[in-house]
Amino acid sequence: MINLTIDGAEVKAKAGSNLLWTTLDNGFYIPNLCAIRDVNPQLASCRLCFVEIDGRPSPATSCTEIAKDGMRVRLNTPKVQRLRSTAFELLMSHHHLDCKNCAKNKNCELQRIASRLGLKLKPKRLKKIPQRLPIDSSHPLIIYDRNKCVLCGKCVWICHEQGTGILDFAFRGISTIVTTISDIPLAEAGCNSCLACVAICPVGALVPKTGVPIESAYITASHSK
Repeated sequence: MINLTIDGAEVKAKAGSNLLWTTLDNGFYIPNLCAIRDVNPQLASCRLCFVEIDGRPSPATSCTEIAKDGMRVRLNTPKVQRLRSTAFELLMSHHHLDCKNCAKNKNCELQRIASRLGLKLKPKRLKKIPQRLPIDSSHPLIIYDRNKCVLCGKCVWICHEQGTGILDFAFRGISTIVTTISDIPLAEAGCNSCLACVAICPVGALVPKTGVPIESAYITASHSK
């Protein structure tokens, strides 16, 4: 076991453990959308989990750091708060905000992050860049709204782990999307209907159709959140 200090509190952790999960497991909060427990390397795509580590010249993403003996970590410094706020506004500037009609309303990670950090879901500093992509409702169990996707990559990872590996990233920059090979509808792409992508999605991009039970998928994917 090793000892490290998080916001002035001394905590113990297993040598080689991930700093983000060490922090979360000890009752501290770090916002994150893309982190998956026990996955190495982490996706590190959302850029929300920044912390400051004494002795480092600049903040680091906690999901990519290993907890080390004697490490001193600060979670909410002005630098960290600015980085998180900017990263969150960038996400929201490209996100179709429709909480009232969203199936994940009140159970959305974006709402939790905004509430915990005191941020607004509607960005003020950055110009809104809406997506106008078609909603894929071809699958008998799943609705996929790419306009709500935050590109966390969790669905891609779990589709390759538990599904048939039909989901992946396509294009680059602001045009990046998660889609199937050749962008064919889910119903035609060879999906095995495990619903793990629905269970792991932190927002309302992948949701079950009305009346579809996904309790078993939530159980199988819960280790990944």
